[in-house]
Amino acid sequence: MSTSPNRRTFCGAAAAALGLVALPRRVAAATDAPASTPAAGASPARPVATPGPTPPPKSHTKPFVYPFLIGSVEAWSISDGHMLFNDRLDKMRPPEQREAMQADLVARGERVDGIPLYVNVLVLRRGREVILCDGGFGVRTNPNIGWVADGLREIGIRREEVTQTILSHGHADHIGGFVHAGKPMFPNAALRVMKAEVDFWRGPTPDFSRSFRRDNIPAMIRDVRAALDVLQPNLQLHRDGDQPLGDLVTFQAAPGHTDGHCTLLLRDGRDTLVHLMDVAHHHQLMFTDPSWYIEFDHVPEQAVATRRRLFAELSERRTRAYGFHLPWPGLGRILPQGAGYRWEAERWSWGS
Repeated sequence: MSTSPNRRTFCGAAAAALGLVALPRRVAAATDAPASTPAAGASPARPVATPGPTPPPKSHTKPFVYPFLIGSVEAWSISDGHMLFNDRLDKMRPPEQREAMQADLVARGERVDGIPLYVNVLVLRRGREVILCDGGFGVRTNPNIGWVADGLREIGIRREEVTQTILSHGHADHIGGFVHAGKPMFPNAALRVMKAEVDFWRGPTPDFSRSFRRDNIPAMIRDVRAALDVLQPNLQLHRDGDQPLGDLVTFQAAPGHTDGHCTLLLRDGRDTLVHLMDVAHHHQLMFTDPSWYIEFDHVPEQAVATRRRLFAELSERRTRAYGFHLPWPGLGRILPQGAGYRWEAERWSWGS
């Protein structure tokens, strides 16, 4: 089946809020007792479970799958849907800077009635290895989210063929797609995640004292723990600098959004791509001033420091980047502009 970007897409506006959408209830009902964790790099059991029921397809009329290359590695950006924080700039902080944020949006012709949010899932294939970088929301009744399963069908990849999954952090729009009907969505895939992230969620009292989140934090903790328990048989824990697939994937600690949040350095030959994960939630505001942040950050000061460091490095080298929450397909570069930066989206290409 063709993967040409002009055949599929987004299907309308949504008013869901990141972090306010709980994991599917079937996940929360999973067992509470975690099993022992295999050492980093160890091969997971194959398969750990038979696949659950096949999610029904949704209706798509515009592009939502974009193919590209990283060296010789096949890559696809699959949109998992779209959202709108329709409370103007209320989720952006610090609050005393919101007037400056609004002026910045107006100056560039951007909407000010809410914050649009994209959800992009990166898929890689090299030989027999099929890698999913975060899972998206997973199966939902909301037609505006949960498109990854349809995207995999579009490019001809069956769930059983996915060999590696990477979790940047435990929020619902990243871990939700890895579990379906109380079972792993990708039963033959390792689930690779930073040890610090798992330690945070499984700790006796996960610390949100420095966060400005306003959603149901106890429910979120319960749901993330339940999802990790479902995925436990294939869980592989990593630290900063780990390369579980050779130099194709390097884990890079990027704490602040969550304790164990990571970015990925992807490399094939001389070509590189840095997956920003949740370092940026808006294609303009956090580039204009990296000290502006969203309320979902667990440790805002640390998230800002991570963003400043990473933006400085990537802008100096003009490194190609990919953003989970940047306008689909999420490819571009970070360039210096004034006292801050700008996101320079990469042009669409059909090979020329």
